[in-house]
Amino acid sequence: MLILDARQVRHRATYGAVAEAIADLLRSDVLPVAPPRQVLPLPSDGALLVMPVADQHCAVVKTVTVHLENARSGQPVVQGQVLVLDARSGEPLAVMDGPAITALRTAALSLLAAQTWGVSEGPLLMIGAGQQARAHLEALTEAGPPREVWCSSTRPESTRALVTWGKERGLRIRAAANLEQAVREAAVIVTATTSVSPVMPDLIRDDVLILAVGAFRPDMQEIPSSLVERAGIVVDDLIGARHEAGDLLQARVEWDAVLTLRDLLGGAVPRQGPRLFKSVGHAFWDLAAAKLCLTPSEDKSV
Repeated sequence: MLILDARQVRHRATYGAVAEAIADLLRSDVLPVAPPRQVLPLPSDGALLVMPVADQHCAVVKTVTVHLENARSGQPVVQGQVLVLDARSGEPLAVMDGPAITALRTAALSLLAAQTWGVSEGPLLMIGAGQQARAHLEALTEAGPPREVWCSSTRPESTRALVTWGKERGLRIRAAANLEQAVREAAVIVTATTSVSPVMPDLIRDDVLILAVGAFRPDMQEIPSSLVERAGIVVDDLIGARHEAGDLLQARVEWDAVLTLRDLLGGAVPRQGPRLFKSVGHAFWDLAAAKLCLTPSEDKSV
């Protein structure tokens, strides 16, 4: 049985390849089978997430824990594993690092949204400095010369670490000296935080693409409600968003106006205004990423 740690997961599939696999999955007439995500409360305000999914070839079960308080002690906030089985025989095929698969598929999903919806020329603003921030910087700069990157977080030491990490990888990256100015000038904004209040002012132009990947509980909010109300909104999973997307729930969105990524790939046109892609996660995306990681990619750029 194959055992892949976080480093090996990152070297087994590119973000572009996972984005393409997710697009193929969403365009398929026959989707995998997955029940709603199970969430069990744990001590220290933690949670255990269990996400099973299967198609005709593979069955995947991801179990991850989320303990936000771990960040204060330097421990990982997200921990867990992905088990991959042969769907026809039940034979265990692989165990993979859960947070690495989550980061890979989430950033690939945002990349797919950006590729499908289109991105204007201009800087990328990253709000947040954790694992998802790094994965998104890798994904959005994977193909071609990187655009200018600005970053901001509530912890200056985390911002400095992200800048150092980015420069080591050849990114044109620096800390955003003035968040309001950065929000006004950015072409792409990624929010990857666990904030319970908006992390940026509503100063967004209509041509800006916002990739909102944090705020995974109803009580969390990264995007101002006034911005949500005037945005064209696309979500990765409508059922999950209606239960978990704090940004949308707190803004009391009109769900009939919210499109899914599958709709967008099919040619549907979102409402005019700033473009907001909100992802909450789904076992389908774990399946797509895990299947690609079963065999190593020839492209080792991830």
